[in-house]
Amino acid sequence: MKRLLLAATALLSLTGQAPAPERKPPPGYEDPYAGKKRLLVIADLSTGNQSAHMAVSHAAAVIEQIGRASGAYVTFIRTDTDWISAQETWGKGDYAKGGPKQARGKNLSYFDAVLFYTNGETSLSEAQKADLLAWIKSGKGFVGVHTATATGTKWPEYGDMIGAYFDNHPWMIANAKIIVERPKFPAMKPFRTGMALRDEHYQMRAPYDRNKVDVLARLDPASVDLKAPMVHRTDNDFPIAWIKSYGKGRVFYSGLGHTDASWDDPRMRTMYLEGIKWALGSGDTVPHPHPIPAK
Repeated sequence: MKRLLLAATALLSLTGQAPAPERKPPPGYEDPYAGKKRLLVIADLSTGNQSAHMAVSHAAAVIEQIGRASGAYVTFIRTDTDWISAQETWGKGDYAKGGPKQARGKNLSYFDAVLFYTNGETSLSEAQKADLLAWIKSGKGFVGVHTATATGTKWPEYGDMIGAYFDNHPWMIANAKIIVERPKFPAMKPFRTGMALRDEHYQMRAPYDRNKVDVLARLDPASVDLKAPMVHRTDNDFPIAWIKSYGKGRVFYSGLGHTDASWDDPRMRTMYLEGIKWALGSGDTVPHPHPIPAK
């Protein structure tokens, strides 16, 4: 308080005017999420496939529900990327800065993690891209869902952050068995090696590298057709979830989540809840890259 008074006195002596008092919200309008972990969900397919990922709405709703039910975080769902910024954000039209109803928005400083269920190159400006990556590196969290690896393919720094790019789905929507590589990681608790999952299972391409990501689970190659068209990998390595570090930040990604029904699967809900919690800073697991275990 003393420092504030000294600063105010100094400003008054320099300008001859007292500083404008800090604006506080009227009673009842205080931030109801103060002190809680906050997740910004970007559910934006506007620059990608417009009809292939209809589950995105249900996915965003489930992500909000499991956060609220568990008390682990609160969710803010956006279908635009306006808040992916380190700068001030404002509304548009009458609500723009200087407008008759000007309204300040949020920016990255308000959040603890960002989740992308996105597709295509996004509408992010170069400044926004730099802000997002710097924010994650500073110690924040990033969660990628399904098409998040089909995002930013002309933005190599994003690929480095998330850990891989999508290289199609050779088996379309199919049942496939999984191999759990990190059974002790909380997000893997609902799964067991040999379980079958029905989804649009992805194949990954560079910059995917097991020296840079910690794979939590992968497809059992014996359960899929390795001679199917579009199968490009020859190492039988088809990850379905991983974690990695990015600077001081935490990155969790899973390719699961294409189908509407998958978001009603309790195993999926648990996986994403625990993955989000980890990205938010819960738990002390450190990504530890490793090769495919010997057969």
